[in-house]
Amino acid sequence: MAARVVSEWLNSCSGCEISILNLGETILDLIPAALELVHIPALVDSKYYGPTGEDEHLSLPDCDVALISGGVRSEEHVEIAKEARKKAGVVIALGTCATHGGIPAQMNVYTNEEISHKVFKRCLTTPPAEMPTEVVPPWLDRVYALDEIIDVDIRIPGCAPHPDWIADALLALLGGAGEWALPERSVCDTCVTKRADKTGEGMEVKRNLTRPEFDPETGVDDMVCLMEQGHLCLGPVTLAGCAGKEGAARCIEARIPCRGCFGPIRDRARPMVDMMGALASVGFKTDSVEDRRLLMNRFIGAHGRLKPLPKKEA
Repeated sequence: MAARVVSEWLNSCSGCEISILNLGETILDLIPAALELVHIPALVDSKYYGPTGEDEHLSLPDCDVALISGGVRSEEHVEIAKEARKKAGVVIALGTCATHGGIPAQMNVYTNEEISHKVFKRCLTTPPAEMPTEVVPPWLDRVYALDEIIDVDIRIPGCAPHPDWIADALLALLGGAGEWALPERSVCDTCVTKRADKTGEGMEVKRNLTRPEFDPETGVDDMVCLMEQGHLCLGPVTLAGCAGKEGAARCIEARIPCRGCFGPIRDRARPMVDMMGALASVGFKTDSVEDRRLLMNRFIGAHGRLKPLPKKEA
């Protein structure tokens, strides 16, 4: 019998669902022989309260696996996540928004009042208005990662996650493995750039808009390590895997520094602290890194990593 699969999106952009579709022929091979997609709003219109809205409570189908993308920002997201957990044998947090809060969790440095004031009262392109209170689900106090709300069995990070890992996890579950996890390797462990073993003694970290040195006629393996060129590359503290099972990180392939989209290498790691230590150890001026709190927690602002700072007295 084919495994029943539910796909849901919460505080997300649909990039993770595109990664599911990018499985291409792999997913065609799995459906309908091994997988039965019983609920996937990205592809098929689904009703939470019955076909005509006749039910009183939100409901999802029973399933073997629930793929949930996006962080948790509203009361509706909480209700959907809890319903999916109740109905699923295995819950997979799909993408960095689900695993660590993602880009939306950068708003955790502001209070809800500050955000609504900016968006609904001070936005230059929108007539001032009050915060909506009807139809729009109430916000939570911040953006949460999925595992802060419900128990999660498997995490597949990435913005967006590579189809290789989605297929790998699903095939492991179908094969009866019961669990799955990415190897604990850093982007630097898989990087193919050249190491010149130079220190940055006294060097300021270059701005992101500064072009690195490379020969466009040769491969990325002919380029000197971006960190050694003075660029802030988060490869030392970021989990490898954005390129799938083979190849250099996608940012590195594009000749730009790693932005950290796969999140920390392991649970409870402190990327900002570790990265500042790595910069200091090779002689960079750490005070040249502006807004390090947001920059080094760009994709991982949930789990209390980003929060409003106390107001300074005038």
